[in-house]
Amino acid sequence: MLKYHDTLEFDANKPILVMDKLCKNYQLGSTQLRVLREIDLSIHSGEYVAIMGPSGSGKSTLLNMIGCLDRPSSGDYLLGGQSVAQLDDDELSNIRGARIGFVFQSFNLIAQLNVTENIEIPMYYQGYSEQESAERARELAGLVGLADRVDHRPAELSGGQQQRVAIARALGNNPLIILADEPTGNLDSTSGEDILTILDRLHSEGKTLIIVTHDEGIAT
Repeated sequence: MLKYHDTLEFDANKPILVMDKLCKNYQLGSTQLRVLREIDLSIHSGEYVAIMGPSGSGKSTLLNMIGCLDRPSSGDYLLGGQSVAQLDDDELSNIRGARIGFVFQSFNLIAQLNVTENIEIPMYYQGYSEQESAERARELAGLVGLADRVDHRPAELSGGQQQRVAIARALGNNPLIILADEPTGNLDSTSGEDILTILDRLHSEGKTLIIVTHDEGIAT
């Protein structure tokens, strides 16, 4: 079964993400607040990139741009060779679902669903069959060390285990990019190290990761 970007061919020598003089402004009454100013950024397949900066520096805004959660005020953004800067909401939603895997600080799991069902969510929207999504979800649960927890709901898991589920869910649609927003922010140091080990392993296997953090220790 072909998924969204399986039909696209990428030149390995070209970046999969390109921002060209990208700007984002917000209108606050009569004042225009310039948050991102002519950002130039290119990321190739298999890179592991950390975006750092203090609160108010524009990290969240840049995250929204990269994740196709918002549009730039000017400039261009190419993801997988396609300009996505001025797509409408439905088109951006399709791009997010097919090309980007999200890992959030607060996990964002659905309390009523078990581990397998939470992992299956992005596959449902990409048209996987019920059998295919269930098999892949179990495989991904095993990949992050949760093979023995597939029937548990989030409330029955530790914070570290919940973040493992979130990582497995992010892999469900075989994304071009995994975007992790402060992925260890709600975890103790041991659980945080375990999550970073999983992300390091995914990178070593060729995944492209962008991590947003204020922690220099994580970025290095």
